[in-house]
Amino acid sequence: MDRTQGRTEQHEQPTGGSAPAAPTAPGTPAAAGPARVVSLTAGGFALTVNPVDGSEIEPLRPGTEPALPAKRDAAARAARTAAARPPVLPGPAALVRPLQAREEERERLVRLLGRGRSVRLTGPSGSGRSALLDAVADRCAGLAPDGVVRLSGFGQQQPGELLHALYATVYEAERERPGRIELLARVREIGAVVLLDDLEMGGTALDELMRATPECAYLLAATPDTRAPSDDSHIEEVFLGGLGKADCLELLEAGVGRPLTDEESAWAGDLRFASEGLPLRFVQAAALLRQRDELNHSDEDDEEEEPGVFEERPRDAVHVPLPTLAEGAAPAELLASRVSESARAALRIACALGGELPHHAHLPALVGDTHADTAVAELLACGLLTPVGTRYRLAAGVARQLEEVGYGDTASEEARTAARHYAWWTGHASVVPERVAAEADAVLAALAGADVVAAVLLARTAAPALAASLHWEAWERVLRSGAEAARKAGEVAEQAYFHHELGVLALCEERLDRARAELETSIGLRGALADKRGTVAGRRALALVVDRETAGAAVSPPLRLEAPAPGAPAAAPEAVTVATPTTPTTPAERGAAAPRVAPSPSPASSASSTASTASAPDSRAASEASTTRVPPVAPAVPVSAEAVTRMTPVVPVTARSETPTTLSEVFEDAFPLDPKPAPPTAPRPTAAPAPAPGRRRLVLLAGAGALAVVALGTVVSLALSSSDSGPPAQGPAVTSTPTVTAPDPTVANSGNDPAPEPPVSAPPTATPEPGQSAAPTPGRSPVRTPSRRPSSTPPNSAPPTAVSPSPTGAQPTPTVTETVTPSPSATTTQTGTTTPAGSPATGG
Repeated sequence: MDRTQGRTEQHEQPTGGSAPAAPTAPGTPAAAGPARVVSLTAGGFALTVNPVDGSEIEPLRPGTEPALPAKRDAAARAARTAAARPPVLPGPAALVRPLQAREEERERLVRLLGRGRSVRLTGPSGSGRSALLDAVADRCAGLAPDGVVRLSGFGQQQPGELLHALYATVYEAERERPGRIELLARVREIGAVVLLDDLEMGGTALDELMRATPECAYLLAATPDTRAPSDDSHIEEVFLGGLGKADCLELLEAGVGRPLTDEESAWAGDLRFASEGLPLRFVQAAALLRQRDELNHSDEDDEEEEPGVFEERPRDAVHVPLPTLAEGAAPAELLASRVSESARAALRIACALGGELPHHAHLPALVGDTHADTAVAELLACGLLTPVGTRYRLAAGVARQLEEVGYGDTASEEARTAARHYAWWTGHASVVPERVAAEADAVLAALAGADVVAAVLLARTAAPALAASLHWEAWERVLRSGAEAARKAGEVAEQAYFHHELGVLALCEERLDRARAELETSIGLRGALADKRGTVAGRRALALVVDRETAGAAVSPPLRLEAPAPGAPAAAPEAVTVATPTTPTTPAERGAAAPRVAPSPSPASSASSTASTASAPDSRAASEASTTRVPPVAPAVPVSAEAVTRMTPVVPVTARSETPTTLSEVFEDAFPLDPKPAPPTAPRPTAAPAPAPGRRRLVLLAGAGALAVVALGTVVSLALSSSDSGPPAQGPAVTSTPTVTAPDPTVANSGNDPAPEPPVSAPPTATPEPGQSAAPTPGRSPVRTPSRRPSSTPPNSAPPTAVSPSPTGAQPTPTVTETVTPSPSATTTQTGTTTPAGSPATGG
């Protein structure tokens, strides 16, 4: 490692406390120590990265919002730019390579950037694009108010992370990751020259990046196979080609450190033709010539030395010829065979990690050699490595050439070793999150090539550090890889942790659908494990998702609490409560929103329904078949409680051609009992003016009292009839079943039925007060004589209806007057049909 194990620096301890002692082996987890709990601000949320139970998220409290960030000054920008460069390697200083034949391109790029134009520098891998960007950066330091910003686009397919990196470079915003709206507002104010190396995106993604930063001038370095920008992007194109023959020879002499021989010059000319003058090939060719000189012992001091007794080197030096043209075009195998063993081990690790070379401080632990950190400088001098941002990668084509000669045979073992080492290192308390972010690509490569057990351990320790470093694209990739590895390994607890972190990340980025799915998965897994603390944390985060969805949902239109139109169809037979306005309405609306009353059936309903009659339907009878008109109410009179809701009976209603006007007809609609066919009905006469709402309530109470009287009379008649020994042999049967009739009835009879006899007695028309009970008129003991004859009439026929005519008024509504009349001349049959005394049971 780069510092003494077991010791920490004060600025690298976010939570205080001493660091745990280093374990004996790199693959062993770190000793128990304080958890690195980091508090961040992500948009409108306060995020607490908790490596133990999972991150906790909550809305920012009022008054705790971060202040507007300030821009860095020139000194802070210079310090950050120096920190973004590749690390200084141990050992002798590397040779400074001259920039050959690029003066014209450099002047043109500086001139375009000074005018505020964006330029796309296109050149093949190894053409010297990064060296040209370094030269342009020195000339453009004072062009923009925010200076020069160096970014790396390697592995970036979307502009989001690049915008966040630009924001963190220009603004002083520690532990803060703004939301999308705030980010776009802040980067719009940045005026800088942005040098973006290793660009991998184009088209609409590149257009979005440039539209978000209109005050920035971009110098984009890309390869020819990178997607081109759109036609309306207005980006200048500058193509970077190979070097000429003279420039190639000059570069080769600078790399070797001596003049070239004629043979070497001819070889360099052929190499320039085969490689199209790429500078990288001549850097590697210079390394081949230096190794050849060392093997031929061209130094005078080496020639004067005598070999020792135990040395295997012969006295006569073996002449090493020049490399062939094929070896010069693909020199990776030959160069790797002539470097140290530690350097070859580092090349195997880089091949196993997809071309990523770990930081030189990790090589002693990975290789097993305390001096392996010097291998990076050795490989860089050979041209096998190239700088990418703050790290090094294998140069273009080197990984393929090495894998062909067997350097990738131990890739799985090397990846597993690297994964276990990084799992120990990222979990160490002395490692700050920024250092983990610098090694993010190597960590991801080790995670992809390791076995499931090592992958779960590495993802579990690296995810909190990447979250605290605000490198959230790498954080998401680590979480997804860890969730898949935990699923394969059967680690349910770790899988629940990864899904919880993915849900929190999606919530911070306002991806509510993804956040809900991930959090629900995590809550389900933790519920199966009975993890109460984790379940509570997940439910809190899910509650925030629900709040965000509710706040962002479109407001639904308000419900229309008004009565239906007069021509609307009748209500369905299901029980429905419809709110009606309590303000005075028009007569048409009052007629359409009339209440229905469905009382419970009584034993006397069959007898009371036989004496009621129905009127003929008019033109509006079809639409008003299932409702009853409400009497007109004067505007000055307040609406009673009965007119607020409308109830439809849940029982099936028989089809009628007119509106029921009495309680008996309501019973008949709900419980049809009369099997007689419906006789022809007369036209409906004009109804009398409707009573006041108080009168209507008294009428309903009187009807309820009449029903109670009917029930009491039936029970008494049944009790008296059961005490007799038998029915009389002769004589008419007299029943005390009361009938409900209206004054001045107009009865429409069929041709086979005689006219009904006048009632024996009638009670006074005065309506009893509520709470009083009406007793039937005393008379002879009623005897119930059932009829055994079946009825030939259909069961669904409607009984006659009696309607009393009334003077024509402004509001035609029927007046219902209910009287109880015992009829001695009526006999109730078993099927519910009423026949007069002395007539046959059936109308034949």
